[in-house]
Amino acid sequence: MRAHGMAGHLIRRLHQISTQVFTKRMQEAGFDLTPVQFAAMDAIVTHPGIDQAGVAAMIAYDRATIGGVIDRLEQKGYVARTVSPHDRRAREVRPTERGMRAIEEIAPVVTALQEDILAGLDKAERASFLELAAKAIGNPADPAPSGTAGQEKAD
Repeated sequence: MRAHGMAGHLIRRLHQISTQVFTKRMQEAGFDLTPVQFAAMDAIVTHPGIDQAGVAAMIAYDRATIGGVIDRLEQKGYVARTVSPHDRRAREVRPTERGMRAIEEIAPVVTALQEDILAGLDKAERASFLELAAKAIGNPADPAPSGTAGQEKAD
């Protein structure tokens, strides 16, 4: 098949593998967290008080659907939202104590599972892959072009 040699197909397959590994490791660690929720938590912990639009921009996620991701994090007790004192239309997000404890437990698991995602590569190949993937996407902090942000049903 031609698709097997195409970047889009290979990236989609790698994304499937990444999501499967992430989900399995989170379940084994006793957490119900998706990759998008982890990325959002990481942004919120790193930048407490960030608004929802800022979280979306930091993780290259669609602004229209980030609210649902943050809703689920709030339901789990990991984050709290407040109305911004600077802009009443904006909602600031901060990690809760429970969220801080969870991210401290989760971060080492997520770090460790990175090798499982690229299990077919040796250490040097992993480093090359990460360098090339970062180069291909440009600035990782830039949001995806309009209409192309990857949305997951299980976010």
